[in-house]
This record gives sequence, C-alpha cells and structure tokens, in this order.
Amino acid sequence: MSDKTRVVTDGAPTPLPVFSQGVRKGPLLQVSGQGPQDPATGEYVHPGDVKAQTRRVLENIKAVLEAGGASVDDVLMFRVYLTTRDDFAAMNEAYSAFVTENCPSGVLPCRTTVAVELPHPSMLVEIDALASVS
Repeated sequence: MSDKTRVVTDGAPTPLPVFSQGVRKGPLLQVSGQGPQDPATGEYVHPGDVKAQTRRVLENIKAVLEAGGASVDDVLMFRVYLTTRDDFAAMNEAYSAFVTENCPSGVLPCRTTVAVELPHPSMLVEIDALASVS
C-alpha cells in the first residue's frame, strides 16, 4: 500500500485535471507550481506587478502546505520561475518579507531562481515548494 496522497485545498487555485495541488509521500510534501491566481475565482491578479504576484503565489503555496500538514517553516526548497531577470529584485523583496514572516525558526529555505517562459501571458512568476512534514 502506498502512502502517497493528494493534497487539496480551496485556499489555492484549482489545478488542471492533469496534476495535483500537492502530493505527500511519507514526510515529504511537494507543492505544484503556483501562479498569481485568486483562489476563489481562478483569475490572474496584479498584472504587471511581480512583487504583488509573488506575494499571491506564496500565499497560494502556504495554503497547500497547511492543507498537507506543513508550514512555510517546513519548506526545504522553493523554486522560483521568472519571465525576466529584470524582475528579480522586486520578486526577491516580496519573497524575503514573506519567508521572514513565515519562518519563525530563522532557518530560511533553500531557493533556486530561473528565467523562463511561463504558460500564461499574465504570469510574471511561478513558484513551487518541497517541504518535510514532521
């Protein structure tokens, strides 16, 4: 019997039917890449504002983490995807504020940031996360 379970929450946008919001197996919880979408409507928010989009994306991730029994402080790794390196400073500012607020242990997660083309033209940023659940 597999201990692999799907994590679902209304606190994050409903994913396409080909992937899960999150998957937990044993102590690991992988959160799918989240975009800057309003969880209630699925609408993309904050056009042209990568700082506000980053905050929305991280709030979506936090909702999936909590639904899977974890917190932001349990995140081992965030992977950040930007449409342009020019947005790095603004993304980093919003990211820094969010992890500082949500990591009371003071041990900040690892992170990788890459510039890519994202699947929706309104998306300036997408982030996924890997957490260890105690």
